[in-house]
Amino acid sequence: MAVFWFVAGLVFLIIGAEALVRGASRLAAVLGISPLVIGLTVVAFGTSSPELAVSVKSALTGQASIALGNIIGSNIFNVLFILGMSALIVPLVVSQQLVRLDVPLMIALSFLVLLLALDGSFGPVDGILLVAGLVTYIWVLIRLSRKETASARRQPVQEAASADPKGAGWIRNITLVIVGLALLVLGSRWLVDGAVSFARHLGVSELIVGLTIVAAGTSLPEVVTSIIAALRGERDIAVGNVVGSNIYNSLAVLGITSIVAPEGIPVSSAVIGFDLPVMIAVALACLPIFFTGGTISRKEGVLLLAYYLAYTAY
Repeated sequence: MAVFWFVAGLVFLIIGAEALVRGASRLAAVLGISPLVIGLTVVAFGTSSPELAVSVKSALTGQASIALGNIIGSNIFNVLFILGMSALIVPLVVSQQLVRLDVPLMIALSFLVLLLALDGSFGPVDGILLVAGLVTYIWVLIRLSRKETASARRQPVQEAASADPKGAGWIRNITLVIVGLALLVLGSRWLVDGAVSFARHLGVSELIVGLTIVAAGTSLPEVVTSIIAALRGERDIAVGNVVGSNIYNSLAVLGITSIVAPEGIPVSSAVIGFDLPVMIAVALACLPIFFTGGTISRKEGVLLLAYYLAYTAY
C-alpha cells in the first residue's frame, strides 16, 4: 500500500505541476513576459510547486526531516541530474543574465542557507527573511524584463494572441492553475505518507528518504520541462528552469516551510557537515561550466551525471 500511495501521489504531483505550468505560462505570455523570465519565474516556480507542497505537508505533520531533505536534495538533483541529462540531449546555451545575476544569486543563497542552519534549526524569522528575498528577486526580474527590446517582449504576446484571439483562454488557463494546485495538495499528502512508510520499512532515516527518493520524485516536473525545452530548442528555458527552481527552493519552499512549521525545522549535524556543503559545491560548480563559451557541453553533462551518481551512492 505504501508503494501504491507513493506512486499515486507522484503521478498527481506531476499532472498537477504540468497543469499549473501550462496555465501560468500562458497567462504570463499574454502579459508580455520574456521567455527567460518565464523560465526563471513561472515555469521554475510551477515545477517546484511539488517541493513546496511536500515540504509544507511534511512540516505540518511532524516529518520536518523529509521537508529539509527534499529541499536540499532537489537543489542537488536539479543541477547535477537535470542539467546533465539536458546537456546530453543537446548542448545548452547559457544566457549572460544567468551568469551575471541568477547563478551568483543561487550560490549566495546556498551559503545563506548554511549560515541560517548553523544554530540548529530554521524558524519563522529565517522564513520571513527568505520570503522577503523572494519578493525582491521577482521584482528585480520584472525590472530587467521591462528593459528588454519591444520586439522581444511582443513575441510571446503575439503567439498567445494568435493561439487564442478571443481571449476565452483566460478562464481555461486559470482553471488549469486551480486544478493543478488541487492535485498538488492531494498528491503531496499521498507521497509523504508513502515516503514515511518507505523509511520505516527500509530502516533508514526520513532525512535520507527526503534527500533521495522524495527529492528525485518531486523534481520530475523539472526533468520533463527542461528536457522538452532542450528538444524544442528553448535552451534558455531549460537552463533558467533549473537555476530558477533552486532559487525558489531556497527562498520560497524553505522560507514558507520554516514559517508554517509548528516547532521550526531542526537541522542535524550531518546536514550541516555534509549535505549543505555538497549543495554549495554543486552551485559553485556551475560557474566554471557556465563561463566556458557560454554553453554546457555533452562532456560536462556526463560529468554532472557522474557527480550525482557518486553522491547518491555515498
